[in-house]
Formats: sequence, structure tokens, C-alpha cells
Amino acid sequence: MTGFSVRPGYETISAYRADRPAVTIDLSDNTNQWGVAPSALAALGAWTSRNVSEYPSLYSDRLAAAAGAYVGVPSDAVVCGCGSDDLLDAAMRALAQPGDVIAHPAPSFAMIPIFARTNGLVPVGVPLLPSGDLDAEAMLATGARILYLCTPNNPTGTAHSREAVARVLREAPGVVILDEAYGEFADEVFTADAVRYPHVFATRTLSKSFGLAGLRIGFGVGAPALITEVTKARGPYKVNSFAEMAATAALTHDLAWMAGIAAEVQGLRTRFSEALRTLGLDPLPSQANFVCVPVADARRVVDALYARGIAVRGLVGLPVIGDALRIGLAPWAVLEEVLAVLEEVL
Repeated sequence: MTGFSVRPGYETISAYRADRPAVTIDLSDNTNQWGVAPSALAALGAWTSRNVSEYPSLYSDRLAAAAGAYVGVPSDAVVCGCGSDDLLDAAMRALAQPGDVIAHPAPSFAMIPIFARTNGLVPVGVPLLPSGDLDAEAMLATGARILYLCTPNNPTGTAHSREAVARVLREAPGVVILDEAYGEFADEVFTADAVRYPHVFATRTLSKSFGLAGLRIGFGVGAPALITEVTKARGPYKVNSFAEMAATAALTHDLAWMAGIAAEVQGLRTRFSEALRTLGLDPLPSQANFVCVPVADARRVVDALYARGIAVRGLVGLPVIGDALRIGLAPWAVLEEVLAVLEEVL
């Protein structure tokens, strides 16, 4: 028996894990606490045996057209995938070579260093400014083949300034990946700007605002030539038939439903942040569907919340910030319960 070996450095990569204890309130994943886009559910109810027995469409053309119409770009400027994670991974594979550097804000989306290493790239974290904004000068100074920006940023919730984003888009020495997973909850998005540059790839998801996390649907936007290369790396048949039906229906018929929830989230975000301050906490200024709250000992607080049936994401030793809690937003009655338990725990 000869066994096997992996390429040097690969053994240092850990599989992504998220604790999922049995809880009454789970605000750890930033998913939609108001339910599922109604037209998406209706579309799923219209399935036939052919949706199961036959392959889905090669590259989700109907979904790409609906996504393009949603963000205001042509369908040939869109690629769809199994969640936006799928597209971030494919873009790294298509647009960089093993050994190249990918620079990302620190802290930012935890999967970026993992995707980088699985594709043979070298991740370099660049600390956020004390204001929470992107340090555009330091990002550019890395000379990285790929510059990754997440705005609003996960896990901080802060949005990068237009000036910082515009400078990176304009001056980047290589490719820019712009992750706007929480764009529906922000004051400003840059997705449609991606088609104006040959080197910019923007990603969006239907997991958050449309409530379709279980179907794993994302799409990316860029100049058609760049989209062609990412599509090749993504491969065929990556979006299943049910996901494409549901997502196409949601993007076609449920925009008003989604916008109403996004507006409610924005109001709750302000109200919840103000209530947290009355507990002596200082939440970061969020433009996402969650708030990031620095605390002295995240593990202790998370464990105490779990013991009382509430799940939030604990973040330990974040650059610039230290320990923090990431708490997804939900209807006010749910947030009131969280506040009451937090007051007890703290």
C-alpha cells in the first residue's frame, strides 16, 4: 500500500468548521431571520421529475440574465455559482498562479486565506485602519496579484469608503476581487462598476437578503473577457436546477419583498446598536445585517449565551479590534431576548 501525499504546505489548511449547538435563537450565520423569498418557494413547488433526473443548465443562463437585470449589467458580464464562495475560489484559480500573493484586509472573510492556500496562493493580511476603513495605500503597497476587498466587511460590518475602494480599483497592480455579500443592507455598492474595468470581479449572494442560504446561490460580475475565464475555472453544472429556479424567481418577482426586509434591518441595526451601548458596549458602525461588538473575553460570553440557548459568533484576537461578538440581526422581539441575556451575562 503506497499511501498518498499532498503538496507542501497543504497540510496546514484546516477544514472550515462552525459550531452548531442546539439553541433556541441562532444569530451566528447572518442568514435571513424573516424567512425565504416567497416566489422562490413557489418556484420550488413547481418541480418535476425532470428537474431531478436531468442535468441542470450548463452555466445557469436564465439566472445570469435575472442577476444582470437586478444589478444593471448585461448577462454576459455575469457568472453564477454554488454560493459566492464558489466564485471566489474559481476566480483565484483562474486569475493567479501558484506562489502569487493575495492581499486582504485583516480582519475580513475567514475563508479567503483558506481558498488562497488551497489554490497555492500566499495570503497577506493588511490591518484595517483604526476607523475600520480599508488601508488602500498599504493594500496597494503589497504589489499583490489579487487584492480582495469585502464591503461591508465581514466580520466587522463596516463599509469601506468610496475613496479607498475607488483608489484600489484604479491603481491595483493586478486583479481586484470585490466581495459585496452584504450589499443589500449598505448605503452604497460598487457591483455595476466592475464592468468598467478589465481587472475587477465583484461577487454577490442570495444567502443573506433573499433567504436562500440553503440553496447556495451566488453570482459574479465583471468585464465579459474576465467572466469567461472565471466561468472556465468554475466548471459546468455548478448550480442545481432547484437553485436556479428559485433564485431566478426571487430576482424577478421578490425585489420589493427583499427591499422591505433590508429597510427593516437598517432600522433595527441602529436600534440594537443603541441598546448595546446602554449595556456599556461599543458596537462598530455596521452597514451589514449584523453588528460586531468588541468584548473583553469572547469565549466566555459565547459560552454563557450558548448555555442560555442563544448562538452568536465569537471572534478571538481580531487584528485592530481584539475579541468581539458578531450578532446577526432579527425581528426586534428576538433581539430583545438577546439583550436581556447579554445584560445578565455581562
